[in-house]
Amino acid sequence: MDIAQEETDTKGRYTATLDGHTGEMTYSRSSPHLIIVDHTLVPDALRGKGVGQALALHAIEEARKGSWKIIPLCPFMRAQVMRHPEWRDVIQG
Repeated sequence: MDIAQEETDTKGRYTATLDGHTGEMTYSRSSPHLIIVDHTLVPDALRGKGVGQALALHAIEEARKGSWKIIPLCPFMRAQVMRHPEWRDVIQG
């Protein structure tokens, strides 16, 4: 599954397309070293296929590469962080 990133000024999103459907995770950049993940949307056609998990992991990997932190405001992302204590190195709050 390929994940793409779009970013303008302070808003951004990661998208994952599978079987012609696209899931997304949106965020706001509050500083060069901090993003707030505010929403994850996975269409019904992609539920249960690991798309949301892949988006969450991608955000974590990008934070590690960029040496920045994530505030998981989105309930899905917050739940993923609780399931993955190994991600806490890039989580703020």
